[in-house]
Amino acid sequence: MSGEVQKRQQAGHDGAEPQQVNAHRQEGGQHAPPPISRGSLFIVVILVLVVAAVLAILGILRRKHSSAELKKYTDTTSAPTVSLETPKLQEDATEIVLPGNMQAYTLAPIYARTTGYVKVWYHDIGSRVRKGDLLAIIETPELDQQLASAKADLATATSNAKLAKVTADRYSDLIGSSAVSQQDTDNALSQLQARNTEVASAAANVRRLEELVSFERVVSPFDGVMTARNIDVGQLITTDGSTTTAGAGTVRASREIFDISAIDTLRVFVNVPQMYAPDAKKGVTATLTLPQYPGRNFKGKLVRTSDSVDPATRTLLAEVDVDNRSGELLPGSYTQVHLNVSRAAPALIVPVSAIILEPDGLHIGTVEDNHRARILRVTPGRDFGSTIEILSGLNPGQSVISNPPDSLTDGEEVRVVTPGKAHQNPPMEAKR
Repeated sequence: MSGEVQKRQQAGHDGAEPQQVNAHRQEGGQHAPPPISRGSLFIVVILVLVVAAVLAILGILRRKHSSAELKKYTDTTSAPTVSLETPKLQEDATEIVLPGNMQAYTLAPIYARTTGYVKVWYHDIGSRVRKGDLLAIIETPELDQQLASAKADLATATSNAKLAKVTADRYSDLIGSSAVSQQDTDNALSQLQARNTEVASAAANVRRLEELVSFERVVSPFDGVMTARNIDVGQLITTDGSTTTAGAGTVRASREIFDISAIDTLRVFVNVPQMYAPDAKKGVTATLTLPQYPGRNFKGKLVRTSDSVDPATRTLLAEVDVDNRSGELLPGSYTQVHLNVSRAAPALIVPVSAIILEPDGLHIGTVEDNHRARILRVTPGRDFGSTIEILSGLNPGQSVISNPPDSLTDGEEVRVVTPGKAHQNPPMEAKR
């Protein structure tokens, strides 16, 4: 009982203390804040989540718009920018200018026909040689010994043949008196025939080796100039095709040891467009110009044609010979061949910047209706410096790409702009 009384007294004491505190606060003029309900807190949380969702949606939409703009800008600028220009038509072209390469009238690579060591050579590059001039000597000691052995075999075969002839003659004289049998006589005659065959075989072997020995002396086959020398003293020249024992100082028979060119007259091969084929006749005079001789003209003559138009290029192959006894013109040089035509032929004038240089010739770029580039092979005419004539391969009125990029390929999609506006597209602003 006493424990319960103490608990009640303690509870009464604790309950009286808050009342005293509240009374004290009211006397001091302070009021306690009203309690926050759960409903109000739930509304605030909902509002925060709605605002966050709206901001997230706006961010996603803005990023999608930026991605779409970036894709559109990339698609627009990924294709190379080109500008078009319409070639000018020249109606009064009475002369055509064709590119050509000068070649020696006769070019002979000299090969070795025997195995041995180079003993000496007499002519270097640039030397003028006459027909039959000695160019080099090749030492062939093994071949010399083979020739000596073959001559000895020939002498032995000749002696055996002489003895067989004497025996056959005796048997032929004795057969009439029945001193020898017919069988022995036939054997003697057969022996003579076999010995004669051995003589012929040994003689052929000697001639073969003598021919090989004659190749020790390398001579010029015609008058000309030495354009290459690929041997030196002491080098081994082999004709056996060995690849295991040949070293750095070995010259194989498949490699020429000299090159000789006849350059008193030079050949120039040109491809005449089909429309001018009737004017490419034998005997027509042609004028040649070379970049190393500005202002100078060299006269040539059209000597022959292929009498057939190449279906791939629609051109006629013609040969022009030019006199070069002065030695001013060099084989392998680039030249422009000027041919007069009997009637005025139209020519298209395009800027030089539109020309695309390829290993197989000159090309021009055009644009089709589907904004795809088309590369055309063309035949050039006269070069005026900033412009050039196009004789074939391009149709009148067909626009050309005046600034083709180096990486332009046939069928590639391009973006056509007017001249002067290729760099006016402002860069796309970065969007955050």
